[in-house]
Amino acid sequence: MALEITEECSACGVCEDECENKAISEGDPIYIIDPEKCKECEGIADSPKCVEVCPMECIVKA
Repeated sequence: MALEITEECSACGVCEDECENKAISEGDPIYIIDPEKCKECEGIADSPKCVEVCPMECIVKA
């Protein structure tokens, strides 16, 4: 399963730095998550790190 970023994204970039799999990148106009790379931080953290830091709460399950 992968996560996705909704239109509420403010493009702050905080999530990109948290992703150890490099699944998050800057899109136009919002950030995007590569579903092939996103593993929801399994084996890395108890929950997806990007979700925890997103100030807009716009990262959801795809």
